[in-house]
Amino acid sequence: MTDSTPTLNDSQLRVKALATLKQELGMAATLRFLALINQNSTDYVKISRQIYEEQQLDEIFSRAKQNWKG
Repeated sequence: MTDSTPTLNDSQLRVKALATLKQELGMAATLRFLALINQNSTDYVKISRQIYEEQQLDEIFSRAKQNWKG
């Protein structure tokens, strides 16, 4: 899995994410989703495990090295 999307700053990421949600879900569902996110605590470890469960560790590290800006 390779990501050819250019790196976005935080503001650009917010705008793109909201536009994508609105396009895919519509305005009402997007607002409902945002309310749910703010209302419930989020288990980011659980989400990360779901995101990376199909990937090999070397793939993840390789992608991280490519995107590292340190």
